[in-house]
Amino acid sequence: MTTTSADDIVGAHHIRSTPDTVLWGELPCAADTPVSAIRPGDQITIDTVSHEGILADQGGDPNSFFGRFGVPPADVMPDAVDIAAAGRRTGPGPHVVTGPIAVAGAAPGDLLAVTVLDLRRRADYGIVSSRHGKGALPETFPTFEISSVFCRATGDVGYLPLRQDDSAYSGDGRSIRFPLKPFLGIMGVAATGNLRPNSVPPGLYGGNLDITHLGVGATLYLPVQVPDALFYAGDPHYAQGDGEVALTAFEAPLRGTLRVDIVPGAARAANGRPFAETSELLISIGLDPDLDEACRESVRAALDILDHRYGIAHEIGYAYLSAAADVRISQVVDQVKGCHTVIRKSDFQEWA
Repeated sequence: MTTTSADDIVGAHHIRSTPDTVLWGELPCAADTPVSAIRPGDQITIDTVSHEGILADQGGDPNSFFGRFGVPPADVMPDAVDIAAAGRRTGPGPHVVTGPIAVAGAAPGDLLAVTVLDLRRRADYGIVSSRHGKGALPETFPTFEISSVFCRATGDVGYLPLRQDDSAYSGDGRSIRFPLKPFLGIMGVAATGNLRPNSVPPGLYGGNLDITHLGVGATLYLPVQVPDALFYAGDPHYAQGDGEVALTAFEAPLRGTLRVDIVPGAARAANGRPFAETSELLISIGLDPDLDEACRESVRAALDILDHRYGIAHEIGYAYLSAAADVRISQVVDQVKGCHTVIRKSDFQEWA
């Protein structure tokens, strides 16, 4: 089994996932009290818990739920058991998020730059779910009210056993194999006001973005909405295809180590939208209940990023995006749909 240990805690702060340090079903707002506080440039290690296996429609008991697939109680996440037993789901969404974490000095108008330094699996199994007529094909799946498909993880490979019974954990029988690419589906800052947002739809504060590029080495830029930002993370994934068509992807717990920085007065970089980058890519983000408009928003954001980063006029940038960039579907299942436009930094070598 893949396990985490004290050696994995490399951040100056370790925020565990407990009933007192998480929100379940909703995201932080300006009125929330932080569970920890850090300074810009600090590295933090955050434990995250998947909602799969703890939800009421799955029985609300992780030991019993995962036991159906042959997982012994010793290999069920203790914090998932504790959170399920505490029963503090207060919002309409399914997600568990760890935080919020105050970042000293962050202010509206700034960007919070969150760089993913390390992601460690906390288990060697997880779930892909389809439920309640949601997903890309709600008229067809799931056949029943809820479908929980068990997956395993070994090394860099995911396994989807074709037999979904007590043989699934031990790996008896044939499996579909696919590469793992872990990332945190939710990273965000607190929303303005005194009402916590539903954890499902993403927004200008980030949240449930579900962008596969946000793995190790990626930096997500979040427009700060409230003083001290109040950062949080959750919805851990071991793998996801663009679109996340079945409502969830391969969802399972991660321990993430992140560096959190402030970019003063830079929220204008994508005109107030979140965006991201890796060593090779710039990634603009479009969000809207209508997928076509989410696509258009990602293109508008890409034009703003090209202008801000390289001084490329929108008319030239528009031609470049059409010739060389990719517009991809992040997810189609989170009420507010997501698209992201992927730009190669190498295309702008002369600006380096």
